Amino acid sequence: MPTQAQCSTQQTAIRITGLPATAVKVHTTYLGGGFGRRSEQDFVTDAVELSQATGAPVKVMWTREDDIQHDYYRPATYNKLIGGVDADGVPVAWHHQIAGPSILARVAPNAVKSGLDRTATEGAANLPYAIANQFVGYAMVNPGVPVGFWRSVGSSQNAFITECFFDELAATLGKDPFELRRLLLTEHPRHKAVLERAAEKAGWGSALPEGRARGIAVAESFGSYVAQVAEVSIHNQQVRVHRVVCAIDCGMIVNPDTIEAQMESGIVYGLSAALSGEITIAGGRVQQGNFDEYPMLRIDEMPAVEVHIMPSTAQPGGVGEPGTPPIAPAVANAVFALTGKPVRRLPIRLEA
Repeated sequence: MPTQAQCSTQQTAIRITGLPATAVKVHTTYLGGGFGRRSEQDFVTDAVELSQATGAPVKVMWTREDDIQHDYYRPATYNKLIGGVDADGVPVAWHHQIAGPSILARVAPNAVKSGLDRTATEGAANLPYAIANQFVGYAMVNPGVPVGFWRSVGSSQNAFITECFFDELAATLGKDPFELRRLLLTEHPRHKAVLERAAEKAGWGSALPEGRARGIAVAESFGSYVAQVAEVSIHNQQVRVHRVVCAIDCGMIVNPDTIEAQMESGIVYGLSAALSGEITIAGGRVQQGNFDEYPMLRIDEMPAVEVHIMPSTAQPGGVGEPGTPPIAPAVANAVFALTGKPVRRLPIRLEA
């Protein structure tokens, strides 16, 4: 089966059948995209219980509707942020309160210490900016919707939240969001380097065709540093992303083609969620069932993507997940630049 968790899969089969470990062998097929979902055991249980009941080999395939409506979803969180500046207009205070469900409370309760799920604060608790007074708080609220791992986990949403708030702060101060980031990244040279490379390659500050704007974001996750610049326009209240420039420092480079492909993949994944990936629940059931109601980014919607890999001798970081966190805030910040209205929830919805 297509599993990310071979040991857990074997243990599930042992628990259900009572067979010894030597009698249970897991054959891993191609996943077709795992992203955390293929670490779950519900489809494993389906196959083992059905085979046990029939006394015969079985093949279990979930329909798209089964998959979408019986998933473990990315946690929805509510966030309150407050920023403070000194007399010179330099940010000196950052207060971020997060309320939302916990993935680890379900999958690894022992990893939740004093009510804190580290996956809920990653991408927020490691804010790189040189702001003297920082506070990040988390309140666990589990409303009953099953939640699970999603590509880049907490950083996927917290980068959106923090990087969009940063642009709001920059706008309030009348400062260029790229330049303000540079100013506050003096203690984090790898963040600063990818930010500058992405801005340079995107032509930050240069003229754009009428009706277009750029947005920028930078994030660290899984030991790698990624900055992205998105070039965006709006037509008939629909957001169109024309170009994305991505710079990554993932430490020592092993296979540059894989790095580039994973950055492109993470951008597509994040764009789908940012522009159209909405799950709604009514009467205790998920309303979306297939691609017509939960669309993926299509070929004609795909922006041109440029990936620039920073040379490095540092310890290798990840590449499968770090490409996703910066894309939603980069796009949202471009929308903010175009409309003057901050984007504070996903997917992006523009008022007519």
